Amino acid sequence: MSEFNKDDYLNDMEDAESLKNDPASAGSAPASDAPSDKPADSADAKTEGEAEAPKADAKDASEDEKTADTKGDDDTLTPLGKAKKEAADYLEALQRERAEFINYRNRTAKEKDVFRQHGIIDVLTALLPALDDIDRIREHSEMDDSFKAVATKIDKAFEKFGVEKFGVKGEDFDPTKHEAILHRPDPAAEKETVDAVVEAGYRIGDRVIRAARVVVVSPQN
Repeated sequence: MSEFNKDDYLNDMEDAESLKNDPASAGSAPASDAPSDKPADSADAKTEGEAEAPKADAKDASEDEKTADTKGDDDTLTPLGKAKKEAADYLEALQRERAEFINYRNRTAKEKDVFRQHGIIDVLTALLPALDDIDRIREHSEMDDSFKAVATKIDKAFEKFGVEKFGVKGEDFDPTKHEAILHRPDPAAEKETVDAVVEAGYRIGDRVIRAARVVVVSPQN
């Protein structure tokens, strides 16, 4: 026995309008028989009520579909749709975690460079008096070969870590990197220049660790 289908059953039924307009149906009902008029009206009412049922069911189904589409409930998704949605959620979470990891890695690299630079500055600051003594010995007396080799190794070691030594006689005076400990007027000078370097300056990149302490020659006016 086949399964009963309500929708097929209701769709096969005639509606009330078709029954009213059908001459055969109208002629079959006796006009003069009073007792038969009441059952006929009752039958028409039942037929009309049964004919309207499919329309109401279709309207309710349409509203249910719209409500499901609007809410986006996961229960309305097919297994494939649920799998795609779950994959999209995982992908979004993975991209968010990747972005956070890249930001963390960049921030860690910057902090590492800062800590490294601070360590170099601390060592350089501690060795500045010894470096100044080496410069004085190099300028005012002759150094033996062994002492020169040691001084050269120290200079190259600081260059390896990005330390730059500056301050040369004859260069233009720059208050951002030179500290003038003495100004000496000179009628022949056209602008302020470094006449002597008392202590060399050191910097790392654009950061000046210590300004060069110099004697400055300036125009007499």
